[in-house]
Amino acid sequence: MTDLSAQEKEFLDQVIAKIDLHIAEEEFGVSELAEGMNMSRSNLLRKIKKITNLSVSQFINQARLERAMELLRGSSWNVSEISHQVGFNSPSYFIKCFREQYGYPPGEVGKRSEPVLVEVDVQPVSKTVYRKWIPFLFGIIALIVLAGIWMKQDFFKEKLSGEKSIIVLPFKNDSSDSSNVYLINGLMEATLNNLQKIKDLRVLSRTSAEKYRESTKSISEMANELNVNYLVEGSGQKVGDIIVLNIQLIDGAKDRHLWSKQYRREVSDIFALQQEISKDIAKEIQAVITPEEKSRIEKVPTDNLMAYDSFMKGLDLLNKGGDENLLESVSYFDKAIQQDKSFALAYACAGMAFYYHDMFRSEKEHLDQLSVYSDKAMLYDPSLGESLTAKAMYYLLKKEYSQALPFLEKGLESRPNSSQIIGMLADFYANNLPDTEKYLEYALKGIQLDAGAGDSVATSYLYLRLGNALIQTGFVDESMIYIDKSIAYFSGNPFSRYVKAFISFAQDNNLRHSRELLKIEFAKDTSRFDILQDLGKISYYLRDYDSAYYYYERFNTFREEQKLNVYVHENMLIGIVYEKAGKIEEGSQFIESYRNYLEIDQTAYKNLGLTMYYAHEGDFEKALTYFRLFGKEDHHIQFWVILFLNKDPIVDEFKNLPEFKKIWAGVEKEFWDNNAKTRTRLEEMGLW
Repeated sequence: MTDLSAQEKEFLDQVIAKIDLHIAEEEFGVSELAEGMNMSRSNLLRKIKKITNLSVSQFINQARLERAMELLRGSSWNVSEISHQVGFNSPSYFIKCFREQYGYPPGEVGKRSEPVLVEVDVQPVSKTVYRKWIPFLFGIIALIVLAGIWMKQDFFKEKLSGEKSIIVLPFKNDSSDSSNVYLINGLMEATLNNLQKIKDLRVLSRTSAEKYRESTKSISEMANELNVNYLVEGSGQKVGDIIVLNIQLIDGAKDRHLWSKQYRREVSDIFALQQEISKDIAKEIQAVITPEEKSRIEKVPTDNLMAYDSFMKGLDLLNKGGDENLLESVSYFDKAIQQDKSFALAYACAGMAFYYHDMFRSEKEHLDQLSVYSDKAMLYDPSLGESLTAKAMYYLLKKEYSQALPFLEKGLESRPNSSQIIGMLADFYANNLPDTEKYLEYALKGIQLDAGAGDSVATSYLYLRLGNALIQTGFVDESMIYIDKSIAYFSGNPFSRYVKAFISFAQDNNLRHSRELLKIEFAKDTSRFDILQDLGKISYYLRDYDSAYYYYERFNTFREEQKLNVYVHENMLIGIVYEKAGKIEEGSQFIESYRNYLEIDQTAYKNLGLTMYYAHEGDFEKALTYFRLFGKEDHHIQFWVILFLNKDPIVDEFKNLPEFKKIWAGVEKEFWDNNAKTRTRLEEMGLW
């Protein structure tokens, strides 16, 4: 940059002042700045470019980021709040821009020394504007320091670009006969399922593809949105007993056709056709197919074509979802089974339909039928991925979680690209047998396969799952990015802002702020007993026992009226609050029920729970015995334990013991060591 004249300095000072005046307004851009400066857009662009070698939008962006750095160093606001203060209504985009500008995310500002300003022999403009240009000089000086980071980023980008990632777009029905739609959809589904059996590929899910059924977007636009290298397009029709199918393989980045072929086969050759298509595609993108995968692809589901026709009609309804479609799909699967008594895939899919119908119902009315269908599927084909999945679903619905896990894991071996199984495993490690590292691993895998899922609501829940997995593993800023994405896709998601209230606490350590955020969410839906419970818990941590009793009393009333056996693991805190309110007998009952719950607890938190129980009883020796055991366990524990344990009134005296401090320091160290190891492992797996 050359020396500035007095006129240039005065001009830039005026521009900076105008930007500062509107810095919180996201819509304040080039046009608004030009109007404020009484200049045309073109004149403003030329003048800014001449002086700073930046475009006007870059200049505005740097002004926002500089102000953000000042606020991060000098205020108590969290990252999300600061992003809005400087005109970024999307915190995730703010974090991305901040990282590009400074080389690290905003959440690490407090851990870093202030960026050094390089003195150069030019007339100073102002400290604020001068820092806008320093990154160009600073980048040269810091090149050696940052080279490792940049090389790593470039390597990762290159690795992704060479990835064999593919999506099968919805096939089009070339016939005017709409009754053939299920057949064309079935061929698309079969192609997808066969490709999903190949571990060397990353195959995106059907829900990701469905979004583009009627899309007018270009191939390159779709490839960019989905972060995928190859796209398969297909169209076809049935003419008499002949299936005519046109398949094309396209390079997503270049929108270039790599290969195309027309298949003409008799209906009786439908399975050979499905196998041929998937093998041809895999060959074109040089995917390695193992002998086991080849065997799975070549497996014929039934020898009865009429049974398969009935099955495809049922599958079409199963994929559409909804209670009516699910139950109707079973009638077609039953018809297929009547035509072929050993049709394992039909049994498995019928079982899945019952699982999805009953999944969120308190009364599992089809549990016995699911048991029968899954057993039949396993009887006729125990290695089939769908058979294994149906059996896992039975155990999940029955709440025999440890029994479900082997079937899920074996099913994933058979179908390594199954977003269905990966999603089930993510939820399993979140809710059933908690393991934060595995939860995050499967949540990330799910995002890769369900990129741009079929609708904004589904995408919102995918990002919610990932945001929740990230915060539970201690990745605070990253979790806020995905929770904000979840809200952006579906602002009505009832759980995203709920989780965000706790992420905010992880950022600002302000329990009162989190409680206010939860109150806002509860006001939207006063039947949310989960929020009532957390309002009580946060009030308890704040030592606001009157408010805690108010929320817990409402929560317990709801729990009793609805006959819900939920949040038993919170009964210890509820009991203490009742005791504080003078309800000694009721409080004791809650505490004792918590003690009984610990007897059957199979999670990593059992010894910690016993620690807290005996600490409350005043038996610090027993409490230390169990705390020692907890300290020896592998701490893939939820970040909430790290955040909240020292705030719990139960440990007010206990935590002053030297041995408690020593054990707790070890637990914290192991948690953050695991956090770093998890990130490294996920990077090595290509998931981060």
